[in-house]
Amino acid sequence: MATSFDPEKLPVIGIDEHLPPVGDHDLLPHALRQRFTAPPVWSPEIVVERRFTERKQAHASVLVPIVLREELTVLLTQRTDHLTDHAGQISFPGGRAEPYDADAVATALREAQEEIGLAPEHVDVLGSLPTYTTGTGFIVTPVIGLVQPDRALQPDPFEVAEVFEVPLAFLMNPANHRRHAIELGGVQREFLSMPWDTVDEQGTARRYFIWGATAAMLRNLYRFLSA
Repeated sequence: MATSFDPEKLPVIGIDEHLPPVGDHDLLPHALRQRFTAPPVWSPEIVVERRFTERKQAHASVLVPIVLREELTVLLTQRTDHLTDHAGQISFPGGRAEPYDADAVATALREAQEEIGLAPEHVDVLGSLPTYTTGTGFIVTPVIGLVQPDRALQPDPFEVAEVFEVPLAFLMNPANHRRHAIELGGVQREFLSMPWDTVDEQGTARRYFIWGATAAMLRNLYRFLSA
């Protein structure tokens, strides 16, 4: 579903720079593994978006692939503009659960393979976060996994316009978390964004506007790692 507004043009009403970033030592692979092995007592900050469709809810999963580079990164996708749901937005690889999926993890791994060609055997699953329900009616389970940097990807051109990576430390620093609000149909809607400014291989400046459900799930990951 396309949005009826341009989220990048909405004013920033707050930045959470008063919150501490996740420490570098807590973003190392062994620390992430330990956090999921012995999770703290915590609660996700954002659980349900305001619904803006009457469509029946459906279960889905996304894979949050943390790439094992010298500085850990999170692999994200830019969705193609013609898709029915969340067209053109930045997201994690994932999608709707199928009856033959064993569980939410199986859904995330299958969808990641279908969407970006990431084979399940190249994903070291650490665990899952609580579900996040989108305004489009998807009850999404975020599955966190470690991925080797030398994996071969084959993005599906129908669904994926681009695959890119953002430093995990950037995403786990609330100084980069911006708050926005808009009134739609008499209902106030608030959301987070995490714009990532970088330079591509051709030396061209690029901005990846991470917002909505993707930003919310990353915010919940921040809450989990900082608890």
